Amino acid sequence: FFWLEALVMSSKHVPERVVKKQKTAASIAESDAAARTALKAKRRQNRREIYKRAQKYAKEYHQMQRAEITARRQAKEGGNFYLAAEPKIAIVTRIKGILGVDPKTRKILKLFRLPQLHNATFVRLNDATIKMLRLVEPYVTYGYPNLKTVRELIYKRGFAKVNGQRIPITNNDVIERNLGRFGIICVEDLIHEIYTCGP
Repeated sequence: FFWLEALVMSSKHVPERVVKKQKTAASIAESDAAARTALKAKRRQNRREIYKRAQKYAKEYHQMQRAEITARRQAKEGGNFYLAAEPKIAIVTRIKGILGVDPKTRKILKLFRLPQLHNATFVRLNDATIKMLRLVEPYVTYGYPNLKTVRELIYKRGFAKVNGQRIPITNNDVIERNLGRFGIICVEDLIHEIYTCGP
């Protein structure tokens, strides 16, 4: 009888370290659940905001397209020629390797972020960049992308440089973490900024 009573008492007694461990695990689980709930709410709100922005951008692109068509028609009706606005961006692709590249050309290619063959970058066009492009013409090819090209390139082959590392743009979290302070929270924001050359 005494042995049975001692056994019951020992089974009820829980060591202090186990109690501490259980409390710690419970508090961690509670904080994790709270963080998960907050993240879920934030993502839901972000999704709504991203959807609204995408709609706004689609409307803006449509208006730009319609304005250009209208301008072309008016010029044709008036017997004039329509001169389209000069492109704001170019996509530059490297087509030659490193053999026999002089230092000035190498520096320009470095400034354009084209260290190796078949790399491509978006370049804002101004007097300085156009002169630089002319200097490196034998090593690169370039053209003026439309919205569809910009979008497809960013979605399919887009990479971001974060802390010196080349990270693929797979979701909006990468963009929001690094460009959120500028009001860019999603891929559509990024496409809009590149296509329109900023605000």
